[in-house]
Amino acid sequence: MNQEEVKIIQYNPKYAEQTVKMWRDSKEKAINKKEFHSFENQVDFINHILPVQFQIEVALVSDKIVGMIAYNETEISQLYIHLDYQGIGIGQRLIDRAKEKSTGRLTLYTFEVNKKAQRFYEKHGFNIIGRGYENEENLPDIKYEWKSN
Repeated sequence: MNQEEVKIIQYNPKYAEQTVKMWRDSKEKAINKKEFHSFENQVDFINHILPVQFQIEVALVSDKIVGMIAYNETEISQLYIHLDYQGIGIGQRLIDRAKEKSTGRLTLYTFEVNKKAQRFYEKHGFNIIGRGYENEENLPDIKYEWKSN
Protein backbone atom coordinates (compact mmCIF):
# COMPACT_ATOMS: atom_id res chain seq x y z
CA MET A 1 0.00 0.00 0.00
CA ASN A 2 1.36 3.42 -0.78
CA GLN A 3 0.83 6.39 1.48
CA GLU A 4 -1.23 8.27 -1.13
CA GLU A 5 -4.01 5.75 -0.63
CA VAL A 6 -4.30 6.84 3.01
CA LYS A 7 -6.28 10.06 3.53
CA ILE A 8 -6.26 11.88 6.85
CA ILE A 9 -9.38 13.88 7.54
CA GLN A 10 -11.23 15.55 10.38
CA TYR A 11 -13.35 13.00 12.26
CA ASN A 12 -17.01 12.93 11.28
CA PRO A 13 -19.66 11.19 13.42
CA LYS A 14 -20.71 9.20 10.34
CA TYR A 15 -17.54 7.17 11.01
CA ALA A 16 -18.36 6.58 14.70
CA GLU A 17 -19.17 2.87 14.54
CA GLN A 18 -16.20 2.02 12.30
CA THR A 19 -13.84 4.12 14.42
CA VAL A 20 -14.98 2.64 17.72
CA LYS A 21 -14.75 -0.92 16.39
CA MET A 22 -11.20 -0.32 15.13
CA TRP A 23 -10.27 1.41 18.42
CA ARG A 24 -11.64 -1.45 20.55
CA ASP A 25 -10.00 -4.17 18.45
CA SER A 26 -6.64 -2.41 18.48
CA LYS A 27 -6.72 -1.67 22.21
CA GLU A 28 -7.85 -5.17 23.19
CA LYS A 29 -5.03 -6.73 21.15
CA ALA A 30 -2.47 -4.28 22.59
CA ILE A 31 -3.32 -4.85 26.25
CA ASN A 32 -4.85 -8.34 26.07
CA LYS A 33 -7.89 -7.18 28.01
CA LYS A 34 -11.52 -6.76 26.94
CA GLU A 35 -12.91 -3.23 26.80
CA PHE A 36 -15.23 -2.68 29.74
CA HIS A 37 -17.05 0.34 28.32
CA SER A 38 -20.04 -0.51 26.19
CA PHE A 39 -19.82 0.11 22.45
CA GLU A 40 -22.60 2.72 22.76
CA ASN A 41 -20.77 4.56 25.54
CA GLN A 42 -17.64 4.77 23.40
CA VAL A 43 -19.65 6.10 20.45
CA ASP A 44 -21.06 8.78 22.76
CA PHE A 45 -17.55 9.50 24.09
CA ILE A 46 -16.03 9.99 20.62
CA ASN A 47 -18.95 12.06 19.36
CA HIS A 48 -19.63 14.27 22.38
CA ILE A 49 -16.97 14.16 25.10
CA LEU A 50 -13.59 13.75 23.38
CA PRO A 51 -14.13 16.63 20.89
CA VAL A 52 -14.57 19.14 23.73
CA GLN A 53 -10.83 19.06 24.52
CA PHE A 54 -9.27 17.28 21.54
CA GLN A 55 -9.01 17.52 17.78
CA ILE A 56 -9.93 14.12 16.32
CA GLU A 57 -8.60 12.99 12.96
CA VAL A 58 -9.01 9.66 11.20
CA ALA A 59 -7.02 7.84 8.56
CA LEU A 60 -9.05 6.38 5.69
CA VAL A 61 -8.30 3.88 2.95
CA SER A 62 -11.16 4.16 0.48
CA ASP A 63 -13.96 4.70 2.99
CA LYS A 64 -12.54 2.40 5.67
CA ILE A 65 -11.22 3.73 8.99
CA VAL A 66 -7.65 2.51 9.48
CA GLY A 67 -6.50 4.86 12.24
CA MET A 68 -7.47 7.65 14.61
CA ILE A 69 -5.80 10.24 16.77
CA ALA A 70 -7.19 12.66 19.34
CA TYR A 71 -4.87 15.48 20.37
CA ASN A 72 -4.57 19.10 21.39
CA GLU A 73 -1.62 21.50 21.57
CA THR A 74 -0.02 19.70 24.53
CA GLU A 75 -1.37 16.14 24.69
CA ILE A 76 -2.20 13.08 22.64
CA SER A 77 -5.21 11.42 24.22
CA GLN A 78 -5.84 8.54 21.80
CA LEU A 79 -3.87 6.96 18.96
CA TYR A 80 -5.03 3.68 17.45
CA ILE A 81 -4.27 1.97 14.16
CA HIS A 82 -6.34 -0.82 12.61
CA LEU A 83 -4.71 -4.19 13.28
CA ASP A 84 -4.33 -4.92 9.54
CA TYR A 85 -2.65 -1.55 8.85
CA GLN A 86 -0.03 -1.32 11.61
CA GLY A 87 3.62 -0.83 10.75
CA ILE A 88 3.14 0.95 7.42
CA GLY A 89 3.51 4.58 8.49
CA ILE A 90 -0.06 5.62 9.35
CA GLY A 91 0.73 6.14 13.03
CA GLN A 92 3.74 8.24 12.12
CA ARG A 93 1.64 10.45 9.84
CA LEU A 94 -0.94 10.96 12.58
CA ILE A 95 1.63 11.71 15.27
CA ASP A 96 3.47 14.11 12.95
CA ARG A 97 0.23 16.07 12.56
CA ALA A 98 -0.06 16.38 16.35
CA LYS A 99 3.58 17.49 16.58
CA GLU A 100 3.05 20.14 13.88
CA LYS A 101 0.08 21.63 15.73
CA SER A 102 1.64 21.37 19.19
CA THR A 103 3.25 24.02 21.36
CA GLY A 104 6.52 22.15 20.90
CA ARG A 105 5.80 19.73 23.72
CA LEU A 106 3.41 16.76 23.79
CA THR A 107 2.65 14.26 26.51
CA LEU A 108 0.82 10.96 26.31
CA TYR A 109 0.27 7.78 28.26
CA THR A 110 0.59 4.19 27.17
CA PHE A 111 0.16 0.96 29.07
CA GLU A 112 3.30 -0.72 30.40
CA VAL A 113 2.09 -3.98 28.86
CA ASN A 114 1.97 -2.40 25.38
CA LYS A 115 5.60 -2.88 24.29
CA LYS A 116 4.77 -2.20 20.64
CA ALA A 117 3.46 1.28 21.50
CA GLN A 118 6.50 1.98 23.66
CA ARG A 119 8.85 1.14 20.79
CA PHE A 120 6.77 3.30 18.44
CA TYR A 121 6.76 6.36 20.72
CA GLU A 122 10.45 6.07 21.57
CA LYS A 123 11.31 5.74 17.87
CA HIS A 124 9.41 9.00 17.28
CA GLY A 125 11.26 11.02 19.92
CA PHE A 126 9.16 10.50 23.04
CA ASN A 127 10.94 9.96 26.36
CA ILE A 128 9.62 8.42 29.57
CA ILE A 129 8.91 11.05 32.24
CA GLY A 130 6.77 9.03 34.66
CA ARG A 131 5.32 5.64 35.54
CA GLY A 132 2.45 4.14 37.47
CA TYR A 133 -0.35 6.57 36.77
CA GLU A 134 -3.86 5.44 37.47
CA ASN A 135 -6.29 4.58 34.68
CA GLU A 136 -9.68 2.94 34.26
CA GLU A 137 -8.10 -0.35 33.20
CA ASN A 138 -6.12 -0.61 36.46
CA LEU A 139 -2.94 -1.34 34.52
CA PRO A 140 0.45 0.28 35.15
CA ASP A 141 1.17 2.93 32.57
CA ILE A 142 3.98 5.12 31.33
CA LYS A 143 3.89 8.85 30.74
CA TYR A 144 5.86 10.02 27.71
CA GLU A 145 6.95 13.46 26.56
CA TRP A 146 8.13 14.79 23.23
CA LYS A 147 9.86 18.16 22.83
CA SER A 148 10.71 19.83 19.55
CA ASN A 149 14.35 20.75 18.97
